[in-house]
Amino acid sequence: MKKFNYTIKDQLGLHARPVSNLVKILEKYNIEAAIIKGDKSAQADHLLALMQLGVKKGDTITVEIDGPDEEFAEKEIETFFCESL
Repeated sequence: MKKFNYTIKDQLGLHARPVSNLVKILEKYNIEAAIIKGDKSAQADHLLALMQLGVKKGDTITVEIDGPDEEFAEKEIETFFCESL
């Protein structure tokens, strides 16, 4: 399992456009991914569940990635967060 923390910099927080782009990235890999905020978590490929986490600018989330492609996926997902959120 791979994981990293990320502090959201986007003014709108974790919102629909970047979340839908994240889902497209996840579809390329054989992984399970979750986003954790405090004591709540959501599967990263479930748009509505992610939106319900209420992640705002300044919030720190943890991204957990597990599966055969986790090594490759982690790099692309972390780059995505840095460039998009």
